[in-house]
Amino acid sequence: MSVKTHFSIKDLENLSGVKAHTIRIWEKRYGLFTPNRTDTNIRQYDLKSFKKLLDITFIYNHGIKISKIAEFSPQKIKDVILDNAILHKEYYAINELKNAMFDFDTDHFNKIFSQLLKTNTFDQIFETVFMPFLKEIGVLWHLGTIDVSHERFVSELIKRKTIEHIGFYSSRARKYNTKTRVCLFLPFEEIHDIGLIYANYILEKSGIKTTYLGPNIPLESLSKQFYKNGNLLFVTFFTTKPDNDSIKSYLDCYQKIVCGKEKYPLWILGQKYSEVQKHNTASNIVCFDTIKSFVEKVKTLNN
Repeated sequence: MSVKTHFSIKDLENLSGVKAHTIRIWEKRYGLFTPNRTDTNIRQYDLKSFKKLLDITFIYNHGIKISKIAEFSPQKIKDVILDNAILHKEYYAINELKNAMFDFDTDHFNKIFSQLLKTNTFDQIFETVFMPFLKEIGVLWHLGTIDVSHERFVSELIKRKTIEHIGFYSSRARKYNTKTRVCLFLPFEEIHDIGLIYANYILEKSGIKTTYLGPNIPLESLSKQFYKNGNLLFVTFFTTKPDNDSIKSYLDCYQKIVCGKEKYPLWILGQKYSEVQKHNTASNIVCFDTIKSFVEKVKTLNN
């Protein structure tokens, strides 16, 4: 698969949130963009135009008229962005992460992360910047605006930062706050593990001992490894698996294969919240619709 470096006007709309009709007006009235044309006379924008649109959109959304922006030099645009970046740091950071993504620029990603870390905890960065950024990237991938190489690039960098912060807590000799051990896993054929890694970070930070198994774990493996541990809690994410029509069967199999008579708690997060709620009647299975509600529940483990 070739890496995307040219964009349709619909791609620019998806990436910036600015309607295609508005982009055309800015282009014709103010000369802000000069797209190439395909053989069939369809507008085609390069990476430079995409970045320029992100910059203009950032300024425009913070109160400056487009007619005024059109008069700005490239340096003036940069200066105005930096002046507003402190007040609107999450918006600014997400725009800059998009730039890093399209350039495959690890150094720029690290620079933005380091700037955020000066005034935010890692939790704040993950929940106010990384989570909305990843959600947007997921939508863009499904729309075909970006390809899998872009999504994987930023996902792996975010994983790396999260794992580094897990190491800060797990590497220290310390007394755990509870006898409960939490086992984190993803269902068989589920590979989307950023949320699970972050959940591991939250637990380690809270002084709770974890066993991280990661993606693609059959239920049978859980019962074989952990049936002797009486203070055990399982945490998982349902993102793409199990399929919606298999959720009830999965929950039933969990009770039969993993729990037996013990009724080990299972905490479920992820995009299939409503489907799990529809099928779950067991008291030992809890579903969370937000990371925030999960964090609050984790606090009860230390009581």
